[in-house]
Amino acid sequence: MNQTHIAIPTDDAIIESAIRILESRISYNSDAPPLTSPHDGKNYAKLQLAIYEHEVFACIFMDSRNRVIAFEKLFRGTIDCASVYPREVVKACLSHNAAAVIFAHNHPSGATEPSQADIQITERLKNALQLIDITVLDHLIVGEDVVSFAERGLL
Repeated sequence: MNQTHIAIPTDDAIIESAIRILESRISYNSDAPPLTSPHDGKNYAKLQLAIYEHEVFACIFMDSRNRVIAFEKLFRGTIDCASVYPREVVKACLSHNAAAVIFAHNHPSGATEPSQADIQITERLKNALQLIDITVLDHLIVGEDVVSFAERGLL
């Protein structure tokens, strides 16, 4: 008897496929559609960062029309913190010639309430980037859901 085996994709394979589909829709070129709402950024950040069991701080670099230029994971931390260096964020923004940026990081615990450290580093980064005319559009925290600093009035 000839049995047919159907390969069932793993969760990781499904996530990788979803990321590829989303990246194809948010391609890194001048014809890319803009991220027009916090919802768009939230979905993108969640797909990129929810898989990690350690903190990862990343940036979505944008042009002057809010089109994605690049997504880059800049810092890796431990299970409950990541050191973020404003100098390195500024360098990355300049290297991508970004006009705007969205910060994103995950909380492996699943809790998405911004910590005092999250609020402080966002303010430090915002002040540093303001000096070179780069706009901070949002800071997203990925956990069981995704929290937007912009939606909460924290920017």
